[in-house]
Amino acid sequence: MQPARGRPYAAGQRLPDPTRTMIAEPDARWATLTTPAAVLDRSRLQHNIDRMQQRMAALGVRLRPHVKTSKSWPVVQAQLAAGAQGITVSTLKEAAQFADHGLTDITYAVGIAPAKLPQVLALRRRGVNLKILTDNAEVAAAIAEFGHAHGEAFEVLIEIDTDGHRSGIAPEADELLAVGRALHEGGQRLAGVLTHAGGSYACSTPQALQAIAEQERAGCVRAAQRLREAGLPCPVVSVGSTPTALSAQRLDGVTEVRAGVYVFFDLVMCNVGVCTLDDIALSVLTTVIGHQRDKGWALVDAGWMALSRDRGTQGQAVDYGYGQVCDLNGRPLPGCSVSGANQEHGIVSFDAAALGAVDIVRRLPVGTLLRILPNHACATAAQFDRYHVIDGEGPLQDWPRFGGW
Repeated sequence: MQPARGRPYAAGQRLPDPTRTMIAEPDARWATLTTPAAVLDRSRLQHNIDRMQQRMAALGVRLRPHVKTSKSWPVVQAQLAAGAQGITVSTLKEAAQFADHGLTDITYAVGIAPAKLPQVLALRRRGVNLKILTDNAEVAAAIAEFGHAHGEAFEVLIEIDTDGHRSGIAPEADELLAVGRALHEGGQRLAGVLTHAGGSYACSTPQALQAIAEQERAGCVRAAQRLREAGLPCPVVSVGSTPTALSAQRLDGVTEVRAGVYVFFDLVMCNVGVCTLDDIALSVLTTVIGHQRDKGWALVDAGWMALSRDRGTQGQAVDYGYGQVCDLNGRPLPGCSVSGANQEHGIVSFDAAALGAVDIVRRLPVGTLLRILPNHACATAAQFDRYHVIDGEGPLQDWPRFGGW
């Protein structure tokens, strides 16, 4: 029986014999890897990409994926091949890296610091149609001043706050028009409005997800309407997060959706309810290196330096610790999680309520290879410089990943 969605094991599920070893005979592919290592399941990745692309097509909007999760050209290639149009980035290094691969339609979806405008200018002079973001009149004036001094009309989106989660201007705020006028009258190109309903990560029911998706849509469309009524241009209406993109029932008035973590998914998204454990494409391969038998612990060589310190499931319905433990084939081990983590050591333990007393040494002998599903795929992926890609029975492939700013 498969675990229930969002739960490490199902009530009444027949659990494996707790005295039986979980060691699997690794095939030759695994012998080439040094643990910890980031493992990417290509079939799951492609399924996730196709699912999101098909949903956006059905809703009649373009998908501009956020590539901060993968930071990997082969992953982005797969998204573009499926139908994505343009990309979203969270750093200017991402913009430069993907521009090197020929991508020119890029939105930098973090409020611009005026000190970074020379980098933006350099990218635009390379032929990159790089759009930037602001949510206040002071920065808008600085953009206009810098643009005038360098003969550049920057394309600028105004960030809208539709859920009180982070940054942005409320749709009905007076500052919205002030920012719009500062850009437009300052000779810059007011490209449109952009919002991110990060508050959707706190939802866990279809009804709540649909409601916040509609709140996100309506708020951003209203901001665009106000700008247009004031005689200001607003061609782009950009919304999106993975939960709202997969939950929206309609996207009237929206031109594009941005979503990112859907390519890999993770345990937070599983708890939110937009994926299952079987959809999570990223895992960390680790080796059992020792035991604390009296505590019921197996020690592995993946600590928070590999898994990240993110404990995003701690406040959700199911707390997965530092990650859900799976066997070498990617099947979750019922009642087993990374319950603690030091820099280079992970502590794997079983839930006594699920399995009772477990002989941890017999169950997970030294040398056992395990795979850990991450709480937050973006944070875990950031610990590695490459993905080791499994694709059926074929040989492992290495897909490079970059980091930094």
